[in-house]
Amino acid sequence: MLAPPTLSRTDYAALGGLGLLSVALLFWATRDGILTAGFLAGLAMAAGGVLLARRLFPAAMAGEAALPDWTMLRQAVNHDDVAVAVTDRGGRLVCANDLFATWFGGFITPPGLPLDGRGPELLKNAGRAAWRDGEGRVDDLAVGPLQLRAQVARTGQAEDYLVWRFSALERLDLASEIVRHLDGPAGRTLGQAGVMTALVSAEGRLRVANQAFLLRALGEGDASHYAGRDVAPMLRLDDGGSLYFAREGDRATPVRMLQIPLAPADNHTPMLLAMLDEEMGPTDRGTAQSYVETLLSLLPFGLAMVDRDGRFLYMNRAFGRAAGLADGRTPRYPGDLVVGEDKGPLADMIRRHSSGQQVGGDLSIRLAGQSDEPVSMRVVGVRGLGEAAVLLSLKDSSEESRLKRQVAQASKMQAVGQLAGGVAHDFNNILTAVLGACDLMLMRHTPGDSDYDDIQQIRSNANRAASLTRQLLAFSRQQTLRPQILQLPDVISEVSHLLKRLIGDTVTLSVHHGRGLGAVRADPGQLEQVIINLAVNARDAMAGGGTLTIETYPISSAEARQMGSEIMPPADYSALKVSDTGTGISADVLPKIFEPFFTTKDVGKGTGLGLSTVYGIIKQSAGFIFADSKPGQGTSFTIYLPVHRADGEVPVVAAPPPKPKKSQWGTGTILLVEDEDMVRAVAERALVRAGYTVVTASQGEEGLERFGQMDKIDLIVSDVVMPTMDGPAMARAMRAKRPTLPILFMSGYAEEQLRQSIDIDDVAFLPKPFSVAQLTEAVSAALDEAAHRVSDAG
Repeated sequence: MLAPPTLSRTDYAALGGLGLLSVALLFWATRDGILTAGFLAGLAMAAGGVLLARRLFPAAMAGEAALPDWTMLRQAVNHDDVAVAVTDRGGRLVCANDLFATWFGGFITPPGLPLDGRGPELLKNAGRAAWRDGEGRVDDLAVGPLQLRAQVARTGQAEDYLVWRFSALERLDLASEIVRHLDGPAGRTLGQAGVMTALVSAEGRLRVANQAFLLRALGEGDASHYAGRDVAPMLRLDDGGSLYFAREGDRATPVRMLQIPLAPADNHTPMLLAMLDEEMGPTDRGTAQSYVETLLSLLPFGLAMVDRDGRFLYMNRAFGRAAGLADGRTPRYPGDLVVGEDKGPLADMIRRHSSGQQVGGDLSIRLAGQSDEPVSMRVVGVRGLGEAAVLLSLKDSSEESRLKRQVAQASKMQAVGQLAGGVAHDFNNILTAVLGACDLMLMRHTPGDSDYDDIQQIRSNANRAASLTRQLLAFSRQQTLRPQILQLPDVISEVSHLLKRLIGDTVTLSVHHGRGLGAVRADPGQLEQVIINLAVNARDAMAGGGTLTIETYPISSAEARQMGSEIMPPADYSALKVSDTGTGISADVLPKIFEPFFTTKDVGKGTGLGLSTVYGIIKQSAGFIFADSKPGQGTSFTIYLPVHRADGEVPVVAAPPPKPKKSQWGTGTILLVEDEDMVRAVAERALVRAGYTVVTASQGEEGLERFGQMDKIDLIVSDVVMPTMDGPAMARAMRAKRPTLPILFMSGYAEEQLRQSIDIDDVAFLPKPFSVAQLTEAVSAALDEAAHRVSDAG
């Protein structure tokens, strides 16, 4: 815009004279006084207007209205996160900030920016919308890896300017930006200044480098077929700690290397290397140690440097984590990290390697804070790193140790379960004989006899022992279950009235049920036993009163996956949570609570089988149980049972009605096969007393021999596990001759487990230990069932 001219006093006088001359000429030519007077009046008014304008707008009339100061505006719009540009009505670029030029490769006038895809068209439409409506917007713009959002606004006193604002949709990928710049003009500019730069991946492989680096390291300036190569062989470190390019040989110029991590807090991100030539003297060689320290800090495994006197010079964060050190705490000697017994061997090994050859060795040590878990420390002698004489490496084995503890715990639980199952089976045989003998003696005594009370006491203690064996079988997952399709809220409703009596008046029972619970397949009686055991433990932990909370809620497969459990596969579960507000469980006790016979109660107040029974029942039901507790904050047990899936709608099955008791008397011939003499003797006496004719055998082969000698057999009563020939093998041989022969198996193992191995149709089962009455009732039921089958077949 041009400024108006400035007039002096002489100029005004000349203009006045020229005006008067024009009036005289007009009067001489026209001889009309009125016309001349009007012309003179017009000149006077024009002159007055000019003078008035100069008084009102002196700056404008004096030519002081200069163009806007765009440099000040450009400084005002400079921003680190938003690129800004201003254009006028004619589509000319008025000003833009530095970020605009960085993102778009120069001061290019919008909307003609180098955008990807339909970006230019979308930006042009946004500019038109801004002229029309006052503002426009585009969210999907891209310049290479950079994703942008543009906002265009009409502004100015006359609304004849557009302000273009560009902001990044997400944080820039710094590595991608560096790749783009190093492979372009920025990389060439750095090379001309003598700076050799390269971007190296976390694995030490070359991603991109400027031409200066490639020429020195590889002898070529084209990096297209060198990307991905290991950078370490391109460099070498001499004994004095000087760094060189390996291909330049012995006459190479030493270089100084700067390592710039793109994310200092993350050891798995790329790193920018910058190298400068330098003439390193002997006094400067110690700086190589600082380079090595920087490199060590980026490595994911634990490394530390020790001087010849055995003192720590440096350790990286991974070493501190592996050694269990608090942040910022560095011990003076390596021996301060280990238990007392390992201080001497570690000090001797460091001393040998600090003065000998550059070799290494491993030493098994126990850290002071982790004395139960020995770890391996690598000791290597080094040279050319200033004061450093020994390099120590220590692996962070906390995760490995945790997995080892889990595997050891699982193996221990499995071994204890197998032992418990075997003990329970043998003990059941003994209890069967004891209970049977008590029943037979009670038949000869009446209440009031001197021996009657003693026999009842023996029988009561035998029943208590039988209950313990059932708990052992539950823990070892070898008990007999009667699974049904049921809903958890129904089970809790059935047992809630009993819970209120068990927990007492000082404990408040709170029950909450979630929606959308899936049906589960479990034994309702055993599930009630689980809830009762957990409730009783919670009551004992709240001696002064508290709240017992029982919750049920669904867990989807996605939620199970987010839990990140290593033992619970992702699936749909119905969860049952039992929580208390008691004293809690300490961290050292928590891993042992499911072990049999482990208890924190006083002697005589607990068997230690309550939680082990819970564990076994849940595991045998294909579920999972986890305990969470902190001292003073209560304890919660969470049970996850898989949702039962079946074709079509499966109704919840109600418990079968109890069967009427069978007669304890009968007639017929029974072949009794049992390898335990005491059990065989009691069973024979009981059956003979009930009216049956009994033939006995001590094992399977003898049973087959007796079977061949007998003309009539109404029932086979046999143990399952016997030496030489077991019960199922004997029964198959007998059934081959008499397919309809009724068979009653008795065993101390679980029925479900045995039925999978027996694989014989139409057989009855009697679990040990059993009383005389239970034996005679089972025999009567087996004979009745066989008679029904014969009548149905006829």
